[in-house]
This record gives sequence, C-alpha cells and structure tokens, in this order.
Amino acid sequence: MHTDAIAFAGYGTPDVLEPTAIDVPDPGPGQVRIRVHATTVNPLDLKLRSGAMAAFMPLNLPYVPGLELAGNVEASGPDVRHLAPGTAVFGAASHTYAGFALADAHRLAPIPQGMDYPHAAALPVAAEAAWRALEELDVDAGQILLIHGAAGGVGTLAVQFALARGARVIGTASATGIAHLTALGAAATTYGTGLAERVRALAPSGVDKVLDTSGADVLHDSIELAGNPDDVLTLADPMAAQAHGVRFSSGGGAGDRTADALAAVSTLHDNATLTQRIHQVLPLSQAARAHRIAEAGHLDGKIILAP
Repeated sequence: MHTDAIAFAGYGTPDVLEPTAIDVPDPGPGQVRIRVHATTVNPLDLKLRSGAMAAFMPLNLPYVPGLELAGNVEASGPDVRHLAPGTAVFGAASHTYAGFALADAHRLAPIPQGMDYPHAAALPVAAEAAWRALEELDVDAGQILLIHGAAGGVGTLAVQFALARGARVIGTASATGIAHLTALGAAATTYGTGLAERVRALAPSGVDKVLDTSGADVLHDSIELAGNPDDVLTLADPMAAQAHGVRFSSGGGAGDRTADALAAVSTLHDNATLTQRIHQVLPLSQAARAHRIAEAGHLDGKIILAP
C-alpha cells in the first residue's frame, strides 16, 4: 500500500523536507502496521536531516524521519496476538512522518485510558531514555538523585520515575524551569557558576547518583558531588563522558527499554501523577516549520506532528 509522507532527498535546512508518497509493506512476523495519528520532532530528526550525523549514520535517501508515534493498529503480523486491529497504541518506530508506519509489536503498548494521541506520541523516546538511565544507575528508594536538565522532556520523566521509586530528586534547570520542577516534587536549583555549592546546600552530604540530560559541562561537578564517576551517567555528552571516565548511555539494540518505559508511564498516568508538556501541535504538512521552531530552541515540551 502507499501512504503520504514527509521526506528529505538531500541533507540541508528544514526546507529539504517535502511531501512524498511511500510504500508501506504488510507487517511481517512481530510487526504491526499503524495508522499514525501523531508523531513528534526529536533532536535526532534535526541532526539526521541537516547531515550532522551523516558520517556516523549514513542514510538511504530519500529518507522519512520520525522515531515515535501514537495511532491505531491497522494490521498485525501473523504471530502478533496482543495488539488486535483497531487497538490504540503508542511507542517507538521508524519513519513515522507518514500516514502509516510499521513498528515492532514489542516496542508498542496500548494507550492508557483518557490519554490523547498527541500526549501519547510525546512519551516513548523520552520515557525510554529516562527509564534506561535510572536502570543503568540503579536508582533506588532512599537515594538522592541529581538530574541535570531536569525540566526538559527526558528530565521531567526521570524526575517522576525516580520519585515513584522513592528516591529524593534534586534537579538543575534554567530559572524558568524551577517552578516546574518544584511542582513535580523535586528540589531545584539553577545552572551556572556555583552549581556544586547550591546543590550541597540542598544535600550537605552529597548525592548518591547523577544523571546528566543537558550536556552542559556539568560532569566535573557531578563527580565531585557523587564522589565516584561510576555513579554518574550522561545521556547527552559522549566525548565529555570519555574524558571524565563516566558512563554514557545511547540505548538501541539490547539496551532498549521501550517496553518497560511505556509500562512505567502508563502506571504514572493511571495513578494521575504523570506530568508532561507539549509545545505545539502542527499538521504533518508543516514539518519544515516544525523543524525551524525546534532549531530555534526555547521549547517547553515536544512539537507534535499530526498526519
């Protein structure tokens, strides 16, 4: 079958994103075909389109971006029993800037009751990264977790996951993000000079674990606060991680925690404790505009594209 999509045939500015038609094959073993009702703009979409990742992730052009979706199962592979046609689902997938997309069934979950498509689509990538980081750090009840970039999409979910585990959370953010963090139940302080001293004022004995989602040159202070580079993990800065001897987590392959992350956000939603923010919802036809908005920065949530 064919579906309308947005693709780029060459690297460049957002203007290389253009409408196209693509083939969507029937789902194979372990797969489902999804009618996409919402997808999102992620930082990786911007890097792939611009060519910034071309040396590391060469693409077959033309390329349809997209990493996550929410929609309805339209057809299931021969061995998929738990996601019947018509089921509203959300999860991780590739090439989601389209009316239909294929996805691995194990990276999808039913959308929780009462959650709409845009909010569901905004969750999978950020939730997987946040959940994976907490698992790799082995964050547990009673520990103090410091999260850099805590007001961002990944940080906001990491705060909520950690609090649900019984950890105490200290988040760093810009001045405009402090109220958001305190509303979530975290202690909060701002970035910049004197960061370590401000964190020590909140945790005089230091912290147990540190998660960096910001890439804002915070690893030296983080090691000092945690006392051990093994207790520091970054999702944002692989080069600095190597230089400081801390862990970097990029996910993918056997490290993918999508299924667990979707279950965790569903639990938060069902307990009425899930908080998330959406910056803007745009039609898929305005993907180029969405990329320009994302590149300008200062977002207070995900940009949603609705096919």
